[in-house]
Amino acid sequence: MRLRQWGVAGMAGVALLGAGGVPALAADGVPARLKAFYQQQLSWAPCAALAGLECATVVVPMDYAKPGAERVQVAISRRKATDPAGRRGVLLVNPGGPGGSGLGLPNRFAGQPVGRVYDVVGFDPRGVGQSTQLRCEASLLELPQPSRPTEAQLPNFTATARDVEDGCVRAGGDYRKHVTTRNTARDMDVIRGALGEKKINYFGYSYGTWLGAMYGTLFPRNLDRSVLDSAMDPNKTWHEQDLDSAHSIKFNFDSWAAWTAARHKTFRLGTTPAQIRAGLDEIAAALATKPVGGLGDVTDLDTFTGFYTRYRAVWAGFSQQVRELLDSLHGNGNPELAKRNAALLELAKRSLVKPTSAGAFQAVTCEWDWPSDQRDYYRDMRQWRDSHPYGRTVSFLAPTNCAFRGFTRTEPLPRITRTAYPTGLVVHAEGDTQTAYPNGVAMAETLRHHLISVPNDGEHGQYGSGGACVDSTVNRYLVDGILPATRSECAGVDKPADIPVDGATVQAPQGEPDVVELATGIVRRLETSGIH
Repeated sequence: MRLRQWGVAGMAGVALLGAGGVPALAADGVPARLKAFYQQQLSWAPCAALAGLECATVVVPMDYAKPGAERVQVAISRRKATDPAGRRGVLLVNPGGPGGSGLGLPNRFAGQPVGRVYDVVGFDPRGVGQSTQLRCEASLLELPQPSRPTEAQLPNFTATARDVEDGCVRAGGDYRKHVTTRNTARDMDVIRGALGEKKINYFGYSYGTWLGAMYGTLFPRNLDRSVLDSAMDPNKTWHEQDLDSAHSIKFNFDSWAAWTAARHKTFRLGTTPAQIRAGLDEIAAALATKPVGGLGDVTDLDTFTGFYTRYRAVWAGFSQQVRELLDSLHGNGNPELAKRNAALLELAKRSLVKPTSAGAFQAVTCEWDWPSDQRDYYRDMRQWRDSHPYGRTVSFLAPTNCAFRGFTRTEPLPRITRTAYPTGLVVHAEGDTQTAYPNGVAMAETLRHHLISVPNDGEHGQYGSGGACVDSTVNRYLVDGILPATRSECAGVDKPADIPVDGATVQAPQGEPDVVELATGIVRRLETSGIH
């Protein structure tokens, strides 16, 4: 398998650099041995498949400790400021992942005021997309990994994780240990230099918040304004944050159950959250022996429930589907139920979080230390299987390939700090399950940033999703430099149907949107947002 792509565009401006010794710093803070990388000339051309953007290639060392050795390429894109007279610099953007392609991300900012005053620059991080890719050999194991595994099935998760790591080791070569957040941050600084900018501004989503915090830690004097949307906790391991995601899944379920219980006259599922849960447990028990209403087994139910309790806009439709599933069990089923639920389940499966690159995800997540004792994973998996399996929480606690990391880290993770760059913003939704809300709070506290909270909303990636409050607040900061309050709230776009609680005198509005239509809209938005 070919590991590296050695492109031509943009390479001519980089001379082969000498090796050896501790790098001497030039007056601008750039080590002398890296000077040629920072001074390379970029060759811009229209992006092949991205309308409105121009693309170029930046060359960087594979190993920054040996800049005279192997080199790799980083693909970048640009949407230039539409008001050149008012231009205030570059806004570098990242969609998360790890492993998300960022070349198309500048188009997300095209209709925003920031697009007038910033050149918005996207990039495929090292290992990803049009940059020199990192690949893994695909695992051929097909062992059952249900959402509620038996004791005999728990080792299936371990065997699969080990096989994934083995495939990554075979295909990744030396490059794999250099696909790291530290090195991507270093690549960002080379991009800054190649663009001729003294400072960059930064906007990162999801894992991109960790990357932005890393850049600010390593290059604090080169960062100006920054926004971290749907943030990670810089003080926890990746595995610890997976546990936070499981708690966020349960939070959404509990919120849905309370909302539905307050509307028993509408949905007839019970007047307490416990009664709502009992109804789902009854469906789960039936699925252990036979399909029910378009759901083939209990894993389907757990997938179904995780998606439709996360997004408030589909709460009402999901409650109605649960009612019809129970009616089906009791002999009063809707003949269209199976067809409808099959469509809803397929939409839920399309929404599942998955790695966005064949090798970068499995390399970058291994920067953190993971438990090596499988009994630790099995303990947590049993606990969540028995207490709250809805939303496939068990998969968040299972061992990953990083439990069997096949390479030695070249550098430790640094302690994230903010020293010489300005106060920024963190934006986070209360019901986000990809990066749990407490993680955003921790990021804001660690960096002493201002926090914009979006209560009762399950969206991941708030800016650019249609929320006027978030967009206007972030735009005012990025364009005019005006910070909001240190802690503030914005209404999101993910709202439950306007159905009155039991006993209210207000009548429910007529003609609520169809749940399949709503779910289709959510999934399409997820698939086209560019956020990972």
